Amino acid sequence: MALRINTNVAALNAHRQLLNTEVQMNKSMQKLSSGYRINNAGDDASGLVQANSLRTTVRVLKVEAQNTLQPRAQLSIEEGDANTIENIVERMAELIAKADGPSGETTAEFNALADEIDRIALAAGNVSLNSTNLVVATIGTANTATALSNVGSILGDIGASMNTLDFTYANIQTKIENTSAQESAIRDVDMAAEMVNFTKSQIMLQAGTAMLVQANMSSQGVLSLFQ
Repeated sequence: MALRINTNVAALNAHRQLLNTEVQMNKSMQKLSSGYRINNAGDDASGLVQANSLRTTVRVLKVEAQNTLQPRAQLSIEEGDANTIENIVERMAELIAKADGPSGETTAEFNALADEIDRIALAAGNVSLNSTNLVVATIGTANTATALSNVGSILGDIGASMNTLDFTYANIQTKIENTSAQESAIRDVDMAAEMVNFTKSQIMLQAGTAMLVQANMSSQGVLSLFQ
């Protein structure tokens, strides 16, 4: 058996293996502490590019989803206005149907209701809902059946638009979920699998340290030659 003391090849080899194990254990610790499989470009350069692209897609989709909520909220306001006007027209129909015919009091209430319709239509910015277009400007020329039909048509259009936006929003949310899942599959770490790697590195580190000690002790056999 050759005994050399200037270059302890066994110790150098054990030290190199120990350093590699330490690097792997540090990487596992970083992944376990961050929850990410990719913490820097060195972990997976192509995967990082793909994950970042997917993350950007998710952010854009979230903006698109938000953009559908704004007109949806506006439609809800318009629906409320139309429902209020519909209730007013129904009251107008009751006034017209009074057995004693249009009295001064009845006419006054009818005119006040027509003014309220105009106020709501003006505030809503909708020309089509005013009393003139609904043919209920005056009690003598009012056609409440036509007015109710027109308001119903407007409500139908609002409902159709709401449904379209709801479907759009739901579709975008599905895209966000699926795209996020795809990004997670690339970027996020499998905690269970990485814990296995970490435990392995811990054991290897302990074993490597022990072998380095043994490699250093082996050269001490040279001392026996001097006894």
